[in-house]
Amino acid sequence: MAVESDAAAARFLAQATFGPTLDDIAHLRRLGSYERWIDEQFALPASSHARYLHALQPDPPDTGIDDDQRLEGWLQMAIGGTDGLTPGLVHRDQLRQRVAFALSEILVISAAGMQQRAGFSTSSYYDVLVEDGLGNYRTLLERVTLHPAMGKYLSMLGNEKPDPLLNIRPDENYAREVMQLFSVGLIRLNPNGTPLRVDGKTVPTYGQDTIQGFAHVFTGWSYRGCVRFRNCKANRIDPVREQPMAAYPEFHASAQSKQLLKYPGVALPDGVLAAGGSPESDLRAALDNIFHHPNVGPFIGRQLIQRLVTSNPSRPYVARVAAKFDDNGAGVRGDMQAVVKAILLDPEARAAVAPEHFGKVREPMLRLTHLWRAMDARSRSGRYVARSPDYYQRNLGQYPLGSPSVFNFFRPDFMPMGEMSELRLAAPELSLANDSLIPATNNLWWTLLRSYHTGNPDQPDSAILMDYRRDLPLAAAPGALLDRYDLLFLSGQMSPAMRQVLLRRLEDTRNDDGGLARVQLALYLILNSPEYNVQK
Repeated sequence: MAVESDAAAARFLAQATFGPTLDDIAHLRRLGSYERWIDEQFALPASSHARYLHALQPDPPDTGIDDDQRLEGWLQMAIGGTDGLTPGLVHRDQLRQRVAFALSEILVISAAGMQQRAGFSTSSYYDVLVEDGLGNYRTLLERVTLHPAMGKYLSMLGNEKPDPLLNIRPDENYAREVMQLFSVGLIRLNPNGTPLRVDGKTVPTYGQDTIQGFAHVFTGWSYRGCVRFRNCKANRIDPVREQPMAAYPEFHASAQSKQLLKYPGVALPDGVLAAGGSPESDLRAALDNIFHHPNVGPFIGRQLIQRLVTSNPSRPYVARVAAKFDDNGAGVRGDMQAVVKAILLDPEARAAVAPEHFGKVREPMLRLTHLWRAMDARSRSGRYVARSPDYYQRNLGQYPLGSPSVFNFFRPDFMPMGEMSELRLAAPELSLANDSLIPATNNLWWTLLRSYHTGNPDQPDSAILMDYRRDLPLAAAPGALLDRYDLLFLSGQMSPAMRQVLLRRLEDTRNDDGGLARVQLALYLILNSPEYNVQK
């Protein structure tokens, strides 16, 4: 599929990366096709968040590592470019990192609260999304299930078989969420993502007996090397927090048969897993049972479309992506490279004239990375010392792995009251648009634009500074400045009306400071404009 213009390239990169840059637009134009760019990205080595933290603190104190240092690593990968700690290392895997961020909002753990100072463990979990987000979903599901950060978050770690004498019953937390949120959802779906109806009614995907069956499966797992299974502990820097959980057969519910998912073509007889299995064999059978459910393709595919391209994909769009999940063309199910390629290359995603209601509200965190990447932001030291998680939560309403619950910062089916709910249109990210966050985010933009740029010598060497020097000469001709920012921020989609308003405002702004005031004002107005805030 040919890249027909700089604007088309910018639009594609807005969907596939943490924000287009002039260099990336030029590179994509030189490649000439989206497929070549995607294949090039697939072939790049994965940038590791955990490795960055270990390079940052090779001999950490026994209290662990603060979450702001984990965010420093995340910013290195999201902004990309030269690593701040390892000479010669350059982070270029934008697509892989962008997909991992999308998956982190589906396969949710949270570093908020008890895991905030367990940065090695949570960054190691994020690496699972980075490494297997473009692998196979079955593998991803197993690595997510066995990661101690997930085990700790959804209480599979230390979960044990039933013991009526001790009033112990298997914990159902992970059993519920792995089905409801990570794979099949609550109701049966058609291949195009719409609810399957029988006699006019939706069909539940599972019941309480299935939850209990999976709860029994997920017993007998804890940190590696436990002397005692019960109350097994690991300090915040213990390497076992970065290694898959180990099985402890004596605490696994082997004696019970287990009701798992029932669906047409299910391999297990009537969806029942016979008693007598080991922790490992039961886990494999259970994850296979989930993975082969016909809901997984449309359920996960639709959410990935929402995270990357558009909040309200058409039914055929979902069906095409789900079909790629079911079969990548070579008989392989769950091939995430095929799924991601199908999402980004779909005719609906690449149409020159977007369908009605196409697009998505940009997440605040992605607006921040977009601004920094478009403006070639770097720190003088090479490190991006991040602010505390509270800073991002207070000003943006989100930060990576900072969800307030397993249900993410927003639900995929959220419909704001008013016209959108009347039209049955989802806008998940608008959950974050409230009376507190809207002015907080606007103020953050102005603070960053006014103070955090390379022309300000008062900022510390670790501060992330935008570089205005490229654009300052354009300020003398505001139309040229708007052309550049229309490309970088709106993919050439700025309306004539918006352009006229901005042009008039910039022409009325002083330009005796080398263009600084006009550049800052143009960026501020664009970042706060409705046209920019909806990615189309």
